[in-house]
Amino acid sequence: MSNAGDPIGGHLTAPLVGPGSQPLDEDGGVLEYMQMPAGMMTFEAPDLPEPEDTDGLAPALTTLECLLDTLRLREVTGADRRIDLTGLDKANADLVNQVLGEGEVSVIAGSRVQAQESVLAGVWRVRRSGEGREPGADYIEIGTFPTEVLETAFQEAVPQVGLPAELGPNIFNAPPLVPEINEHVAKSDRAEGPHVINLSLLPHTEEDLVFLTDQLGRGTVTILSRGYGNCRITSTTTKNTWWVQFYNSQDTLILNSIEIVRVPAVACAAPEDIADSAERLNGILDVYR
Repeated sequence: MSNAGDPIGGHLTAPLVGPGSQPLDEDGGVLEYMQMPAGMMTFEAPDLPEPEDTDGLAPALTTLECLLDTLRLREVTGADRRIDLTGLDKANADLVNQVLGEGEVSVIAGSRVQAQESVLAGVWRVRRSGEGREPGADYIEIGTFPTEVLETAFQEAVPQVGLPAELGPNIFNAPPLVPEINEHVAKSDRAEGPHVINLSLLPHTEEDLVFLTDQLGRGTVTILSRGYGNCRITSTTTKNTWWVQFYNSQDTLILNSIEIVRVPAVACAAPEDIADSAERLNGILDVYR
């Protein structure tokens, strides 16, 4: 059977769908579609040393077995847990890092805290640099999202968005959004789900966007999620309020929204994914038992 567009009987047929399926405009123009996100990340088992090459790596294997036990405990209790890594030497830390790898979500929280989701969903590697006499930290956390990031993201946030006495030129549709934002910020701690303002579907000027950015403030947390396409999430200085922006593979903004919630779901690991992580880690460690 020939595909649409293949020669049939000496003639070339037009495809039924896709490029070339629709007639050209009178001026010869062709409708172009914006490229959407592609290339969904999938789990790949890490490349690890053979069992006979693990002399001196017992602390790393013990740490990973502890991680497995904690994952299973979390599946039962739902509790977030941490495993300290500061006692491991370089060789043992390297093995733990090989097993964890780098997953979909990366987090920068101010100048001191960084977190990286591993290839095991819901398993986070968190590092905090020391300041003054305060020691740094290096640990694994099992949970939907790193708690240390959430504890600091809105520490100094304001509970309401203000309106200036005078508006600049070309600011039309942003000011009416302020009461809506304030209403949902006030109940965001007890809300069952997020409140999303999709700016991509609302008419607005560039000045409207600048106005909203200035009024919401610029926060200290940046989250990059690469689960499906690229998503950039940034905190504001308004309580529980985030900018959530999706880009396609050409780095073109395709969705721009304000999300009022404790943390956007796109940055979080789902409970069922955490359960899968326990099975995957168990399979990895079977080689060394």
